[in-house]
Amino acid sequence: MTYAGEADVLQQSVVVFSQNYLPIGSINIKRAIALLVAGRAEPLAMFSRFEWQVRSPRITLRVPECIRLLVGKTERHWKAPPVSRRAVFRRDGHACQYCGSLKKLTIDHIVPRSRGGPHTWENVITACEPCNLKKGDRLPHEAGMPLRSRPKAPAHPAVAFAEHFWRQHALAED
Repeated sequence: MTYAGEADVLQQSVVVFSQNYLPIGSINIKRAIALLVAGRAEPLAMFSRFEWQVRSPRITLRVPECIRLLVGKTERHWKAPPVSRRAVFRRDGHACQYCGSLKKLTIDHIVPRSRGGPHTWENVITACEPCNLKKGDRLPHEAGMPLRSRPKAPAHPAVAFAEHFWRQHALAED
């Protein structure tokens, strides 16, 4: 079964699974072909809903939507990036975590630095200037200002990709 016209087959991407069947990313179909031909990956029919046929003068190769790596490190260690203003704003959707405002944004420490609060992902949030001034040197519950969401460090890129993949895969089956 083919999915796309011959002209756009080489523009498609293939989902790559680790040796222990975790989706870790996507690559272009040219890279997938190289991995399959070299024996460094195998097709994964159980997750593939379709496949592409790539023809050369000598062979016709069927490339599935998903492949599994046969070589490489099983797990990589990942350290969360350092806390930065830009990254905190991106994580919080460029909105105040107290009132939802999108204007005059600043960074706020949930446990203030003056009270020994660390400058970590779990203690830093986006806040608008009025809310930041209202909270002042207090904890959110002391100021009567509950958080809209619990702050956390960014997920490992492979974990984020896996969550996105499974969400899409579950929606496609419904």
